[in-house]
Amino acid sequence: MLASILHEFDLRKNYLSSKKIDSVYFGGGTPSLLKATEIEQILNKITSIYTLSDDAEITLEANPDDLSENKLKDLQQTAINRLSIGIQSFIQADLSLMNRVHDTNQAINCVEMAHKTGFHNLSIDLIYGTPTLSNEDWKINLKRAFEFDITHISAYCLTVEEKTALAHFVKVGKVPAVDEVKAAEQFEILVSETTKNGYEHYEISNFCKPNFRAKHNSSYWLGKEYIGIGPSAHSFCGKSRQWNVANNATYMKDIKNDVLPAEIEELSIKERFNEYIMTSLRTNWGCNLEKVAHDFGENYVSYLKKETGIFLQEKLMKNEKEVLILTTKGKFIADGIISDLFMV
Repeated sequence: MLASILHEFDLRKNYLSSKKIDSVYFGGGTPSLLKATEIEQILNKITSIYTLSDDAEITLEANPDDLSENKLKDLQQTAINRLSIGIQSFIQADLSLMNRVHDTNQAINCVEMAHKTGFHNLSIDLIYGTPTLSNEDWKINLKRAFEFDITHISAYCLTVEEKTALAHFVKVGKVPAVDEVKAAEQFEILVSETTKNGYEHYEISNFCKPNFRAKHNSSYWLGKEYIGIGPSAHSFCGKSRQWNVANNATYMKDIKNDVLPAEIEELSIKERFNEYIMTSLRTNWGCNLEKVAHDFGENYVSYLKKETGIFLQEKLMKNEKEVLILTTKGKFIADGIISDLFMV
């Protein structure tokens, strides 16, 4: 697999229009299974093709049970300078409900060990809206993140995916469904507590200390080009996107034969407009109507001004110098607002 990943870089080296790279993200699957020497091989391949900016963000995604002290010490010998840790919760009842491998002690210990071994740029994932999470416990979760001086928090409302054990338990009444009123209260607590503790709410689900926005994810939201390497990886060049086959064996066979195992989708102007609406309205930099006019045409601006009237009137959105931005009230129902603004 490693050999295939390295070779795919060679096959795709002309995909991006720029050779300057601001971020690298080892994520999806379990990249923490890679040895430090294997991470270095991948990074060496990247720097043989691209130029990494001096302040490039290089993130490794990991679960708490993956991060032993020895593993963290090994990672310190690489160029990894940011960890994204899937904590989900510091409350054991939540972890049990979500069937997580790690427990509360591992969640706490991995953050302490990361700091001890020199990793201070940490992002953690937290989940709210679970049946087991009271508003007080949610405040405890956030308080622990603040006490650990976590630089970046990604917080998501629990969603029950079809054909999962949790979906089955909800269906048979073993676990209650997500309480939308409680979830809304916990979102409001999240926004209030992070603001009081000096975090910027720069995307609906993302909060950071000053100067610690996730560069990699921000690239997606800003519509920048990116390249994804490996099975299931997605890439975007501005006017089309492509995604690799998910099957490992097929992926490795194709790469060995110098074949890119990817499907390509060319995006129409309407699809690119809808993507801009979807990404920009999730952020605090919003949907810029001047950019809409430049990239898509004045008719798209007229369409937006007409369709957003009701959201402005209900204070779910505001227009600040021709930039549309969701209010806190609007952010909680962002998916509905965004889908209503899609041009079909």
